[in-house]
Amino acid sequence: MSTTNEEKKTFTDWLRKIFSQVLNGIGGFLNNLGIRPNVITLSGLFGNFISAALIAMGYLTWGGLLAMIIWPLDALDGTMARLRGEDSKYGSFIDSTTDRYSEIAIYGGLMIHFIRNDQWLGIVLAYLALTGSLMVSYTRAKAESLGFTAKNGWFSRAERYIVLMPGIIFRRPDISLWVLAVMTYVTALQRFLNVRRQSRLTPAEDSINKE
Repeated sequence: MSTTNEEKKTFTDWLRKIFSQVLNGIGGFLNNLGIRPNVITLSGLFGNFISAALIAMGYLTWGGLLAMIIWPLDALDGTMARLRGEDSKYGSFIDSTTDRYSEIAIYGGLMIHFIRNDQWLGIVLAYLALTGSLMVSYTRAKAESLGFTAKNGWFSRAERYIVLMPGIIFRRPDISLWVLAVMTYVTALQRFLNVRRQSRLTPAEDSINKE
């Protein structure tokens, strides 16, 4: 299946372009030290688990700051792999999978924090923000597996972190979660409608695998 739709660049793509020279410099330096891209990927995942644990124990400011420090690793591992000529579909798969685990960990830490403080509205908001975030990622992955594109929408991963982290750092995650609980579902809907529009521009298929 092919599509004539030209995908717009996301905010995440824009950030990568703006900081490409910085990432190339740091990535090249780490490559010269013999550090593998997968080490950076796993370091980011481990760091986010620590951040989630701090948040769960009530150290929101420290947990949020740690997550903000770790965030650039999300782009750095891919840059290192590209500079080494080792970027691959499998590497991209690992990167995306660990990103989801990191996101789940942070929201899980928030849920535990709210449970410990008997804040049930916060639990619901964190749940909605988490499921909405996962649906944003899933709609893109499923669309691309069927030959469509679905990088559009207002709240890609970069936007979600930019909204969530200040709320955690300043100990008002509920404000950020209200925004994310709504806007992640809006973004998933935007991608759904985008794929629907693309499907009308392609020949109908006899059958499509469904999950």
